[in-house]
Amino acid sequence: MIVLAVWLLSTGLVSPPAVAAIAWQDWSAATFASAREQNKPVFLYLEAVWCHWCHVMQRQTLARPEVQAQLAQHFVAVRVDHDADPGLANRYRDYGWPALIFLSPGGVDLVKRAGYIAPENFSRLLQLIARDPTPEAQAQVSSPPAGPSQLQAGAREYLLRRHDESFDPELGGLRTAQKFIDRDSVEYALEHATENAGERRKALLTLDAARALIDPVWGGAYQYSTGRGWNHPHFEKIMRVQAGYLRIYALAYARFGRPADLRTAGDLQRYLFDFLRSPDGAFYVSQDADVVPGEKSAGYYALDDAARRARGMPRVDRNRYADANGLAAEALAVTYAHSGDTQALQAAVGALQWTLRERRGEGGLMRHGDAADASPHLSDSLFVARAALSLYEVTADRTWLAEAESLAQAIDRSLRAPEAGYLTEGPVAGLPVVPRPDLAENIAAARFYNRLAHYSGEDAHRRRALHAMRFLAGHAARQEDFEEAGILLADDELARDPIHLTVVGAKSDPAAQDLFAAAVGTAGSYRRIEWWDRSEGPLPHDDVPYPKLSRAAGYVCSDGRCSRPSYEAPDYRRQIGRLAGSLTPNAERGATNAATGTYDPAPGFASTVW
Repeated sequence: MIVLAVWLLSTGLVSPPAVAAIAWQDWSAATFASAREQNKPVFLYLEAVWCHWCHVMQRQTLARPEVQAQLAQHFVAVRVDHDADPGLANRYRDYGWPALIFLSPGGVDLVKRAGYIAPENFSRLLQLIARDPTPEAQAQVSSPPAGPSQLQAGAREYLLRRHDESFDPELGGLRTAQKFIDRDSVEYALEHATENAGERRKALLTLDAARALIDPVWGGAYQYSTGRGWNHPHFEKIMRVQAGYLRIYALAYARFGRPADLRTAGDLQRYLFDFLRSPDGAFYVSQDADVVPGEKSAGYYALDDAARRARGMPRVDRNRYADANGLAAEALAVTYAHSGDTQALQAAVGALQWTLRERRGEGGLMRHGDAADASPHLSDSLFVARAALSLYEVTADRTWLAEAESLAQAIDRSLRAPEAGYLTEGPVAGLPVVPRPDLAENIAAARFYNRLAHYSGEDAHRRRALHAMRFLAGHAARQEDFEEAGILLADDELARDPIHLTVVGAKSDPAAQDLFAAAVGTAGSYRRIEWWDRSEGPLPHDDVPYPKLSRAAGYVCSDGRCSRPSYEAPDYRRQIGRLAGSLTPNAERGATNAATGTYDPAPGFASTVW
């Protein structure tokens, strides 16, 4: 019977005693109405099913009879899985996991605590809040006012300084107690690595150090390491981490050409395929760190495959959320672009087709999980839209561009904040907690809408990108103590055109296929890559009058001007390599001659349109 009980706990088929004994409520308008009727604060226990310290909190603290009695007498208790509710996860990300949040019946944050609290200390905290349910000073968070549509000089200088000061020059990564790949920071370094030796060193040192977080047996990335080093990992594996690392290592391979980066991307992809992919091609959301919830598993991960399986398998959360599948599909599309691995492309297409078929929600937006959402979440529609745009970029299949545009319009209709940015979720009638924009999501939104504007030629998407950027600029203007290179990436991209590569030729023509593969493999994340097969009609963004030649040709274009045509892939790669440098953020792209008023193209560009 003991063995059976341990197995049931490890699979998640039954809950620990604390969960069963506490009268947990849903996060809903009805729950807050009940709290108002009883005049009790709301205790939000925001957990993650993969989280070791959440398991410990349940077994050691929430299982205590005195704690359960206090919760029953003085609070309305709410339990939420943070992967199941992206809006709450974003709102309280800085306090997890678990996040222990106390709110008034009117939805005002009173007290917020991060992580496990021992039984005696938690009991004292409950007593204090029950006696005096007034907000702590640090509990209140306000959204920044809208800023300009691009960073002001002072804010940009501050972000650049924080980007430099936050880097750990000895160990790589950020100067934090937890070591992980901060994806925007590394991507910023990759984008500037060609012309900036300091950024190149940041990227290389971090990428090499972070390989310590890759599971040497099953592949996949552990969430982070503690102790200010890379060798004390927390072993949970979360889709957001897997997809983010896979995309970054694929971009790194494209930038540096190092086999080690490609191997790491392969280890991440292997884990996704072997452990987190469902039989119908969708992806699950996470795998627990613990074989038995609440018991440390460091020794387990030192074992080989057979020995691990003999002890049992850490629980996989088999929920298939739209945002997780969008992240996976985008990362796999980027991996295909730079590795040429058609399995990655097939998996990306399969996951996104499943998501678009099974997770369609109301109002043209995506639904998070199996059940209808109380309100739509930005992450679901935004990450699926980003994946669709990435698939258009690497396949030139216009169906994917249409999906990205449809979702982009639905997001703007339903989740646009009045002054600036996009809300992390829509409002729920009767729920007093008011949604607000999330920083990371608005970085993603600004970059997505800007890329979509270039691919579609629709200026409305550009205006949407600027709307998101106003929220980011307002946040940056505060000059708070944070590192957020993602705002710099968004600002850089909005200030310039992407590298524009176009192949003109039939999609059945092997020469055109080779040219398109050369374009798709170009380093960098800010690109506009198109394949014009005249039989399909004009390009969606038909801004360059390409000549009608007797053979397939590839072009590098900017500001309506194009390079000479390349007819073979090796020559096209060389042409891209020569001209791409003139499109980097800090390079001269060409300018108007002040004396003559005429345009002087960047070196290597033709001065007239072909």
